[in-house]
Amino acid sequence: MPLSAQILALVAAALHVLFFYLESIVFSKPSTWKGFGIGSQEEADHVKPMALNQGFYNLFLAIGIVVGFIRLRSEHSDLEHLSNLVTAVGATGSPADVANAHAAVGQFAGLHHWGAAVVIFALLSMLGAALVLIISTRGRLLRGALIQGLVPAIALLITAVA
Repeated sequence: MPLSAQILALVAAALHVLFFYLESIVFSKPSTWKGFGIGSQEEADHVKPMALNQGFYNLFLAIGIVVGFIRLRSEHSDLEHLSNLVTAVGATGSPADVANAHAAVGQFAGLHHWGAAVVIFALLSMLGAALVLIISTRGRLLRGALIQGLVPAIALLITAVA
């Protein structure tokens, strides 16, 4: 995943932590619920449980990106360590040991990309939710949907092109 896409993914995660704060912590404040297009305190009280749930959904997506990046960094380090181990086995081991070590690296290489997969899944979820917001409100909340989905879309595009 290119560095620019990683930075944008972290920006998207930070935005989703902000959404969590707005939807789950300060939603009852008029300045907050008015920003979501809600017209009265009564409506805000009615929508509050759904907003709380949505806020936590956004928080979990942000956590997914952070955990994915932690694992991505760890995977790089693990692969480097495993590669060094294979080199050491090649210098001291039998041809069978070397073949087994290479097979282990191949198996690990096939499994070690789950950190990137988690980041991409979270970005796709963010973009998908933004598209649903545009469609379900017939563009009435376009500004919010763009704030929610534009950064993940760019990060995904950069990743796809790389």
